[in-house]
Amino acid sequence: MDTPPRSGSQRRHMTPSQIAAQASSTSPLAGSPSSKIHISSSETMTLRTRQRNTPYLPTPTEAALLAGYPLLLAFGALFSLLSPETRAAPYDTIRQAHSQDPALSPSYFARKDNLFNVLFVKRGWAWITAAFFAFVFTHPGVALPAQRVRATVRWALVTTWWVFVTQWFFGPAIIDRGFRWSGGKCDTASDALESGTADAGDVFTAAACKAAGGRWAGGHDISGHVFLLVLGSFFLLQEVGWVTVRRARSLVEERSVVMHDGAVKGAGVEVEFKDREMVVKQSVIEGLGYGGRLAAVVIGLSGWMLLMTAIYFHTWFEKLTGLLVALAGLYITYILPRWVPAIRSFVGLPGI
Repeated sequence: MDTPPRSGSQRRHMTPSQIAAQASSTSPLAGSPSSKIHISSSETMTLRTRQRNTPYLPTPTEAALLAGYPLLLAFGALFSLLSPETRAAPYDTIRQAHSQDPALSPSYFARKDNLFNVLFVKRGWAWITAAFFAFVFTHPGVALPAQRVRATVRWALVTTWWVFVTQWFFGPAIIDRGFRWSGGKCDTASDALESGTADAGDVFTAAACKAAGGRWAGGHDISGHVFLLVLGSFFLLQEVGWVTVRRARSLVEERSVVMHDGAVKGAGVEVEFKDREMVVKQSVIEGLGYGGRLAAVVIGLSGWMLLMTAIYFHTWFEKLTGLLVALAGLYITYILPRWVPAIRSFVGLPGI
């Protein structure tokens, strides 16, 4: 006597093993090794196939976060064009800023002496560094000595890139060299140099030019504000984000890495056993800890000041180059190690 087919409600109450057995028995290829179906059971059973992310590019979530930066810059540029107050305010094309007179400035944030610029952006790397080490040395997800050492190495790499671009690059910084290479000069210092009243160093850096009473003019000035705010905020997003979501068991995607034998696997294969034991079920907010919350504040302020820079300072091309230079340093630190095992063994990956 044939057994009648099970109804939909009966099938919904079947266990995973029963579903697999029935599928195997009804398959025309039942019995062959290649046709066996393995279904794992959990609190909520889901059957889905994930396509592995490429190790050469950011993951979809990382790409979405990175896309926020050019979108923020584009929104700021559009706002500056449409805002009547901003369009009506006097603009200094040499300083790439609106009038600093409080009576003429279109906004408090258009003035370089606003407290957020003076206390936060001008000391931006100190805030970013403080938030990073507060997280690394207090969060249980970075408790292993090897994890802290590798995190510090990544901080050193990003900090070195910040120094090269804004402070010193075997002489003048990359920003100053780019300005000079594109035809820029320090007007007042150049005149003083010809008359013999100024040292040659006065024309080579923005800081020396300003100290000598001169002004940069004529060249392409990479936006240091955009560079700093993008580099610092995404650095913290990488270091805090991957650790927090892994510890909170909220990981919805995984980075891919190239192994020494050329195989491409999920980065989770490199998680140390002791670190696996530290994974606990908690919300992402709870998983941040005090250091992570400080980092979140720094990231939020960075985003706000990036928007203010997009609205009130620099040309669109100067802001674009600031963004691209920041992304170059981030790629070298966080994407390159995923497909170069030798580098990854030295710098590691956040959350691993």
